[in-house]
Amino acid sequence: MLSAFTARPIIELRQRDKSKIESILAYSDRVLVGLNTGALRIYRLNELPAFSTPTNNPPNGDSSLSPSQADAATTTASEPPSDTHAPAEPQIKPTDLLREVERFSPRAVEQLAIIKEASTLVSLSNYAISLHDLNTFEPIEAPLARTRNASVFAVTSNVLKDPMTGIPEIISRLAVAVKRRLLLWSWHESELSQDVTEVVLAEAIRTVTWANATKVVCGMNSGYVMVDVETGTVEDIVGHGVVGGVAGGQAKFGAVSAAGMGYMVLGGSTPKPLATKLGEGELLLAKDINTLFIDDQGKALDKRQVPWQSAPDGIGYSYPYMLALQHPTKGSLEVRNPETLNLLQTINLPAAAALHFTPPTSSLAHAGKGFYVLSERVVWKMDATNYDSQIEELIGSGKYDEAISVLGMLEDALLKNKTQTMREVKMLKAELLFRQKKYRESMDLFNEDEVHAPPERVLKLFPRIIAGDLAGVEEEKDSSDSDHEEHNGKTNGETGQKADTAALEPQVASPPRASAGGFTKYLMGHRKLNPETASIASSKRASDTDDNASIKGVKANDEQSKEEKDLMAAVQELSGYLVGARTRLQRVLDPATGKLRPRKTQSGSTEEAFKTLMSSSREESDDQLEEELQSTFKILDTALFRTYMYSRSTLTSFLFRIPNFCDPDVVNERLKEHNRFTELVDFFYGKKLHKQALELLRRFGSPDEPDEAAPTLHGPQRTVAYLQGLPPDMIDVILEFSDWALRKDPKLAMEVFLADSENAETLPRKRVDEFLRGIDPALEIEYLEHIIMELKDMTPGFHDRLVELLIARLIDTEQGKGWDDLMERLLRFLGQTWQGSQQYGLLTAFNLIPKTDPRFYEAQAVVLSNMGNHKQALEIYVFKMKDYAKAEEYCNRIHRTEDSHTASPSQTTPGGTEDPEDARPSIYHTLLSLYLTPPPSQERNLGPALNLLSKHGCRLPASSTLSLVPDSLPVAELESYFRGRMRSANSVVNETRIVAKLHKTGLVASEALRLLGDGAPGGQGGRNRSVLVSEERVCGVCHKRLGGSVVAILPDNAVVHLGCLNRPKAGETSSSYKSVGAWGRSGGIKS
Repeated sequence: MLSAFTARPIIELRQRDKSKIESILAYSDRVLVGLNTGALRIYRLNELPAFSTPTNNPPNGDSSLSPSQADAATTTASEPPSDTHAPAEPQIKPTDLLREVERFSPRAVEQLAIIKEASTLVSLSNYAISLHDLNTFEPIEAPLARTRNASVFAVTSNVLKDPMTGIPEIISRLAVAVKRRLLLWSWHESELSQDVTEVVLAEAIRTVTWANATKVVCGMNSGYVMVDVETGTVEDIVGHGVVGGVAGGQAKFGAVSAAGMGYMVLGGSTPKPLATKLGEGELLLAKDINTLFIDDQGKALDKRQVPWQSAPDGIGYSYPYMLALQHPTKGSLEVRNPETLNLLQTINLPAAAALHFTPPTSSLAHAGKGFYVLSERVVWKMDATNYDSQIEELIGSGKYDEAISVLGMLEDALLKNKTQTMREVKMLKAELLFRQKKYRESMDLFNEDEVHAPPERVLKLFPRIIAGDLAGVEEEKDSSDSDHEEHNGKTNGETGQKADTAALEPQVASPPRASAGGFTKYLMGHRKLNPETASIASSKRASDTDDNASIKGVKANDEQSKEEKDLMAAVQELSGYLVGARTRLQRVLDPATGKLRPRKTQSGSTEEAFKTLMSSSREESDDQLEEELQSTFKILDTALFRTYMYSRSTLTSFLFRIPNFCDPDVVNERLKEHNRFTELVDFFYGKKLHKQALELLRRFGSPDEPDEAAPTLHGPQRTVAYLQGLPPDMIDVILEFSDWALRKDPKLAMEVFLADSENAETLPRKRVDEFLRGIDPALEIEYLEHIIMELKDMTPGFHDRLVELLIARLIDTEQGKGWDDLMERLLRFLGQTWQGSQQYGLLTAFNLIPKTDPRFYEAQAVVLSNMGNHKQALEIYVFKMKDYAKAEEYCNRIHRTEDSHTASPSQTTPGGTEDPEDARPSIYHTLLSLYLTPPPSQERNLGPALNLLSKHGCRLPASSTLSLVPDSLPVAELESYFRGRMRSANSVVNETRIVAKLHKTGLVASEALRLLGDGAPGGQGGRNRSVLVSEERVCGVCHKRLGGSVVAILPDNAVVHLGCLNRPKAGETSSSYKSVGAWGRSGGIKS
């Protein structure tokens, strides 16, 4: 049992004193004792050290209990007080009698209370209320008017705001029960108000308890009511199907039923209605053994009844426990948890009759006031033991729920470290739940944010296959030997001792999926045989050896299956804990970088996570904390990997695809054991162990036939995809492991270097080019074309190398479709212009091209064209290739790009007679001269020449063109040429006329706009417009008032000084005003 309170006797009447204690009042260091004779005794309460005992020399006619009497008072009600003396050394007396007021009251003093602010003592005696001065004990008003036949009263003091001024003040109230009437007095600060409130109830009031500052609970034989002292309203307190009500319905709590009336007749009186205030805003009502919890508004709370064995004689509350005093014949005090309602302590106090609690004040409930228990002869002071000791005692007895509940009720200041204690208790409870096979509840408790259980502690509950080196369950070497010993009649004390300690110490466990008994023994312990039946079992085994052998095998299989199911269930719930702990840890540590996250964020979530984490760890630097968290992360992820491998192996791939801290050695070993090479590759990638992953891919991908252990890794597909994800700084690894993939499947493997990705585009191109050169020139050509054509690489070396490779490849290849495609690629590359200039060496390329091979004539022409040797290029088209269409196409291309400053026919003067083409020969003239005046070794080509003249004659100089025409050529053959020339001249004349007319039309429109305006509302006006110039209007240039100065009006109706007309605004030219000056001078002005 818990030792929440210890009883210390402070007052005991002598044996020759015939008086009896009726009531007490404790406040400050004073204890007032009201006797049945009407006398009042005033004691001073001394501060006693712990475990000190009073002397047996009672002062002023009183005696204190000796140590043995104190023990008897707190342990038993039957033993009489002992006269055994304490040690000879003097002891401090618990109380000193200061004064006795013999004629305080004519009859027994039944109840005492104080109004501290008014220094007034309130007493109930002779069925009336009396007011006395607290210092002199002289009567102020005795008896108090209208209190004749009073049965009980209650006082309360509270700090309330004045409804008129809003200023806080102390208001004390006195509630007196006079038969059916409830009388109410109030003190504002220290002044007694003359107004007395009276509330009449349905029947006589037996108990009065203040619920809050303005409401009081009155207990009667028929039940309880809540009275509002400000409004005078009365409300019945209704319970949930209690005594006197309909089962399952609602009824007035405490109402007397037929059973209650029978009880009243047999006992002589109805049970007294009891009430006490518990925590903030909660009260407990009790009648007989029925109880009801309500709030301070009278509403029933959904809580079960207190499981009392017998009706209490008095109830109370001492922070944080609920108290119940049994009848004086039993003399026991029960201490219960108000949340769980469980009995925590029973204190035996002989003939204890009443409880007394210090007056409520504005101080905290836990301010060490304690409470008092009195009998007719003795007063005990109940001192609360140290709260940390109470929690330790509950933990030691295995009452974890009670410890958690008490910790939740206690304030932080009362404990050394409430947070850590609560965390430890919850972890102990979680371990207990785990041993009870409540795995989900256990892991949920481990995973609470307030608990944040260390993974090392949780993993100790599991065998090595799950926890690794952290396992607290050792593997069993030979489970068959232990089973053999168990079945051989080991029922002596040694076996029993092992079974008794099975729930506290980790038992030997067998490896999962192997021999049975290990994990089950850890959870349940070894089963003990009954010693009385051991001999019978032994003889039965001796007679049925064969049957037992078969049964033993079946039992072993059943135990193995049960153990595997238990472990599987535990592991599945463990994964939930590990995921939750990992998520919580990610708020503080970034798993991708392994660095602490910034503590200050806008949302504040990271800061809260840091506070939660730091509250469960010692103060340390960021570097130490980071290292410790990385270690914890490694434990979590490695354990999570083991749980997935044991229960849900398909989830391991998801774990590897996110940043993790799994131990590579453990993962490598376990995955290889289970042939999970695909997941192993994913893990290596996540841990940046790329070389190990690629070696694994090469091992299973390079053979011709797939390996049964990893058929999905066969071929270069996975290797290519893996290499594409590597950054450019790992070029050595990329080149090393792409070699076998290029030889296996070049088209697929080239995606490593040609893919449309940032990694592929940023690879060191020179190293890649050199690498591909050693494998296959065709691959090098493909790569160079990619970086030049698509990535626009302007490195001259790459361009020269590509030209060299293409020409060499063409020379070594026989002509065919493939050769034609390759030649087309070469011509396209040679003919393209890169940022306005050729990046490859023209002379080098020209020297590389074979001069006598007809297949390379066009390539020579392209290079000569880029060199500017158009005549030589045309000679190749005309005389070597005899392809006149390509020659004409070549001239068209050169003409379009030749010289942008060449004058066009439209720019000639209409009346001029000079031929614009006579100034400069064109490329067509060169081609025509090759047709009509070829070298001596070539023949004249009149057909292509006449075709050229008919199409492009207008672009040729007339004089030089006609001089080339042979005299023997009939004029009729030149008809198309002359027709083209005339059409060209007419086009120039017509174009000039059209342009002139357009200019004239524009001039007319401008004049109309100047004279008449645009006609749009608010738009530009003509010369006849008017502009209003007010006194406030300022010049748009100098920003001075216009006044009577000479002004000018601009086309946009802006008005400026005439002197400012030629002064432009910022950002404008002076010409803009000069050109419009006439507008203002001709306009009118209104002022």
